[in-house]
Amino acid sequence: MVSSSSSSVEQARRSLADRLGEIRREAGLTGKVLAERLGWYPSKVSRIERARTAPAVEDVRAWCTACGADDQAGDLVAALRAVEGMFVEWRRMERTGLHRAQVAVRPIFERTSRFRSYSSWFVPGLIQSRTYTEAVLRAVQRRRVEVDDVPAAVAARMERQQVLYEPGKIFAFLLEESVLRSGIGGRDVMAGQLGHLITVGAHANISLGIIPARPDRTRMPVEGFWIFDSDQVNVELVSGYLTITQPHEIGQYAATFAELADHAVYGTAARSLLTSAIQRLG
Repeated sequence: MVSSSSSSVEQARRSLADRLGEIRREAGLTGKVLAERLGWYPSKVSRIERARTAPAVEDVRAWCTACGADDQAGDLVAALRAVEGMFVEWRRMERTGLHRAQVAVRPIFERTSRFRSYSSWFVPGLIQSRTYTEAVLRAVQRRRVEVDDVPAAVAARMERQQVLYEPGKIFAFLLEESVLRSGIGGRDVMAGQLGHLITVGAHANISLGIIPARPDRTRMPVEGFWIFDSDQVNVELVSGYLTITQPHEIGQYAATFAELADHAVYGTAARSLLTSAIQRLG
C-alpha cells in the first residue's frame, strides 16, 4: 500500500522532533528548564517535541545553543527545510501565476532518464495535447489562481514535452480507463487528446498502458503520482504538491506502479480502448 498523502511529511516532522528531544535530554535539561533558558512557555517545548508545532529556523538554532549543541544546528536546520519543502500548497506555488509552477518543475524532467507516471484523474502533462492543456490550466486558473498567465503556462508545458524525444529517456505512462471518459474542454478537445495518445503511444521509448474499468481488480485506483528514476516521487493532491525522497517510500510507489501495470493493457488493446472512447464522443 502507498502511504497516505501526509505520512511522509508527518514522519519527517516526527523524526526532527525526536532529535530535538534527544538533544535536550543529552544536555540534562528538563523541558521547563530549557523553556526558561529560551524565554518560552514550557508548553512550546512540549508541542515541538510532540511534533504538534513546527519549529522555526531560529527556534532550532536557539534550542541547540541552549543545549550546548551548536555543532548540530546546521544539520537540523537542513532537516527542517527539507520537511518544509516536502509539501507545498498550491496557493504558495501558484501565487504569482501558473507559468512559474510549470517552469519550476522542469529541471527534474531534464535530469531524469526513467519516468513512471500513473494517473487516475487526468492525462499527464507530458502527453497532453495543446488544447487539452489549455482547458486544464484554464480550469485551474479559474478555480484557485488570481493571476491569468495561462498562455505562458501552456507554452512552458508544451516546451517541456520535448524531453519525450531526448535520447536515452524512457517513459511508462499508466492511465485509468476513466480518464478517457471524463474529459475536460468538450468533445472536440477530448477527441483530439485521445488521438494524441494514440500517436504518442507509438514511440519506441514510450509505454502507454490503460487500466480497464472492470469489477474484478485486485488493486484499486490511488492518487496520481510520478516516479523520477529512483530518486523522487511527486504526488499531486487536491491541496498541494507532495515530494517524497525517502527510499522506502519511493519503493512503495514503485511496487504500486508495478501492481497497477499488471492490470493494464498495451499496444493494440490500448489503442482499441482509445478508439472506442473517441467513437463514444461522436
